[in-house]
Amino acid sequence: MPTAIAVTSADMALPAQDERTMPAVVLRDLDRRPLDQALAEVHALTEQYGYLVVLCSPATPEPVVRRLYTLRSLLESDRIAFFRPELPPLAVAVLARQLRQLASCDLSPGVLASAGRLLTHYLHAGAVLGSVAKLDRVPVGLKAHAKSWVPGNQFAVLAHPEPQLVRIGPGAVLKGPEFNTWLLVAKGQLQSDWAAGLGTAWKVHGLRETPLPAESPVWWGTGRMIEFCSYLADLSVLYQLVTSVRQTSCHWCGLDVIGDRCVFCSATPPVHEPPAPRALEQRTPA
Repeated sequence: MPTAIAVTSADMALPAQDERTMPAVVLRDLDRRPLDQALAEVHALTEQYGYLVVLCSPATPEPVVRRLYTLRSLLESDRIAFFRPELPPLAVAVLARQLRQLASCDLSPGVLASAGRLLTHYLHAGAVLGSVAKLDRVPVGLKAHAKSWVPGNQFAVLAHPEPQLVRIGPGAVLKGPEFNTWLLVAKGQLQSDWAAGLGTAWKVHGLRETPLPAESPVWWGTGRMIEFCSYLADLSVLYQLVTSVRQTSCHWCGLDVIGDRCVFCSATPPVHEPPAPRALEQRTPA
């Protein structure tokens, strides 16, 4: 049975990318449901799938995060992994779907769980914002803060992999990926065609739209926004990236892992260098 990939709300469970993409497990309302009910659900999932990997964003409400740790502690289980990357919510949802794609392959639970860290290197996540006055996830200069108060101004922000911020106007650009990607766009309370035009500038394979995650306005500091994320969609490419990285056995729990820490038991291998992200072939100029 494939390892289960879980998210904490339905809007973080993106539609399947292909016919092999495993369904997401949605752990709904963890902080609002009775503890024994949530405990029974998570226990049943670990019994059914063997291993459970839960992804949540930095904007996930703290009561939900605390409940997750409480559940794992009560179950005394090292078969439950939590992954909370420093990514905006839409990018976390994309990453969860990539792991759901890989869950259909012959990857061990430890390798699949730790693949999340590797794949973050290939995500470009940002947003078009109507204001950066409350944005604290990306460095914002005093000039940009001042321009936020001018009606009609919009800003393009890249949060990952390298922070960038530009005021939208003639010639405004963001440095994008140097490899072929798709672009996912989630529209909030802002009217702008700039994000769609970004797909042309980045020469993406195609553009898809999805509803804006509820956690996104919290992360970006405003609901007047359009969030976007470019990503690798091809399962064969994802699989090749993950399997090309050196694997080691966790000295504590024995799982095969990639990277510098076991996601399930949090043990750090005694001697191992973190894997460098593999360079993808650059696009041929049109």
